[in-house]
Amino acid sequence: MKDLFKNKAMIATTISGILIILGIVLQWQNFDTTAAIIFVLSFIIGGYKQAKEGFIDTVENKHLNVDILMVLAAVGASLIGYWMEGALLIFIFSLSGSLEEYATDKSTQAITALMNIVPDTAKRINPDGSIEDVAVKDLKVGDRLMVSKGASIPIDGTIASGQGLIDEAAISGESVPVEKTVGDDIFGSTINLSEALTMTVSKESKDTLFAKIIRMVEEAQKTPSKTASFINRIENTYVKIVLVFVPVMIAVFYFILDWGWNESFYRGMVLLTVASPCALVASATPAVLSAISNAAKHGILFKGGIAIENFSAMDCIAFDKTGTLTEGKPVVTEASYLAGTDEKHIMSVVYALEHSSTHPIASALVKYLDTKDYEKSQMDTIQDLTGFGLAGEAFGSQWKIGKKSFVVKDDLNDPPFVKEAFALQNEGKTVIYVSQDDTVVAYYALLDTPKSEAKDMIAFFKANGVHTIMITGDNEATGQTIGKQLGVDEIRANCLPEDKTTILKDLQSKYKLVAMVGDGVNDAPALANADIGIAMGEGTDIAMETADVVLMKNELDKLEYSYGLSKKLKKITMQNIIFSITVILILILSNLFQLINLPLGVVGHEGSAILVIMNSLRLLAKIPTHHFQGTSKPDGKTPNPTQVPCPEK
Repeated sequence: MKDLFKNKAMIATTISGILIILGIVLQWQNFDTTAAIIFVLSFIIGGYKQAKEGFIDTVENKHLNVDILMVLAAVGASLIGYWMEGALLIFIFSLSGSLEEYATDKSTQAITALMNIVPDTAKRINPDGSIEDVAVKDLKVGDRLMVSKGASIPIDGTIASGQGLIDEAAISGESVPVEKTVGDDIFGSTINLSEALTMTVSKESKDTLFAKIIRMVEEAQKTPSKTASFINRIENTYVKIVLVFVPVMIAVFYFILDWGWNESFYRGMVLLTVASPCALVASATPAVLSAISNAAKHGILFKGGIAIENFSAMDCIAFDKTGTLTEGKPVVTEASYLAGTDEKHIMSVVYALEHSSTHPIASALVKYLDTKDYEKSQMDTIQDLTGFGLAGEAFGSQWKIGKKSFVVKDDLNDPPFVKEAFALQNEGKTVIYVSQDDTVVAYYALLDTPKSEAKDMIAFFKANGVHTIMITGDNEATGQTIGKQLGVDEIRANCLPEDKTTILKDLQSKYKLVAMVGDGVNDAPALANADIGIAMGEGTDIAMETADVVLMKNELDKLEYSYGLSKKLKKITMQNIIFSITVILILILSNLFQLINLPLGVVGHEGSAILVIMNSLRLLAKIPTHHFQGTSKPDGKTPNPTQVPCPEK
């Protein structure tokens, strides 16, 4: 309630209402002239802001709007002696406008709250070790800062010393803190929940991730949806029709129905009031603003109303595989050792060969071996043959690890268990072989595994009738393996990054609205060409520049939330439109049958606008799970995906 009365328009509306009450009291005491003056004063205070905005819009943009209709109706009522009715019309119209302004402010509250947590100063560590408070805007890349326990991180950077438990809710919308250590990225406006740490500044304040989030949401709230744009376009035409229709009806009342001049003119003013499209104009914009703010609170950034309105209209969604549907890092899925060999010796050798390498496969092997019980050892000399593998000496033998063609001179003496490895390769897995003195003694199969939530997300979209496609640069076998696990409808394998734009254009010729989900780096051209580009990947710069939607974390369930939010937005907008048009028609008919007077017409018409705005504010609340349910039920089967070749090079 306090926020409501911080609104200047609401204060003016309140004063206008008090003056109306005072005028009514004076009227009862037969002080008619004084009451009329009080009503006029109420009229001016309550209607000044919107009348000014209405006339400026009309003059500067040559665009008639509902504000003009309300002022004309109030002036017309006053001219025939209905001072109180004219003042009441302006009061309720002003109240509706004030609540719409409040709704707009409320819808941006999440962003305003985020802006308020941005610290103004930071503790900079000088070269001599002293610490001084400096303005965040004056920080430079490379500056070292100290961040105390419980303090907001002032700017983007990396941890230089210490460990942090960081609350990143301001960025990602997630309530669970994230553990960070030396070298990890940290973001401005997140909170250090652990002991004090030092950090190195990596970006200036204007370029931080948080600053970009705020700019994106502010720009999005200025970009209307298709529905809002359509309503705004027809407002000018609608007002012109009403301005012609009202005089015509006054003439009909007076000359044909013989109602008398005062009654005819009065009915014309009621018609002018109830036919005004106030509620209709407010049907879409507050709803879109609320939905955009809701999404931002959950780590989903929409660049405009069109993207969030269209999200649930997509009938095809394409996914980049690596890093989007999968973890982006291979993991060991199978390990096999030659019967009779010492498995712990082999593990020790593999660890010694791989632990110093930064190759993703080496990292996966080391991570796997860290879960096993064996004695780790070192090798004095390691031979690294890029593209083939590693070699070294241990336990009196020559060891090699890598491709099959590298680890053995020929495959004539392959032990039987190697045939199992060939089967794994046919499934699209990467197999790394280990040889001892040119004999294969072990192999490890690796695969970039799907994300835990990917399968449920794919099933969700399929249940909602959306065609799902996975695009990958991997071979067909790998594509089929991952695609079958996830249950996608179609796979495009062996694709280069530049092929994705061609694929998107091909899909757009078959489907009405195509979305593309990628990591925002090599997928940038495809994201830009898709009807809805959705960028994953911790909010990279290129993602924010090219995509229509940015997911601040690599969380695929945010796609389901976005779909549910978009569906609810459409539902509420349609409710608002149907309700507002119905009220207008009922009030017009009631006026023709002389069943309502001007105060009732004002209450009915402006009350409908208030109800429409309040209904739109429901989009600020978290979307319940039933909005995520599909329209069709999956049959529980996982069919083989359709394999479609990439465009010819």
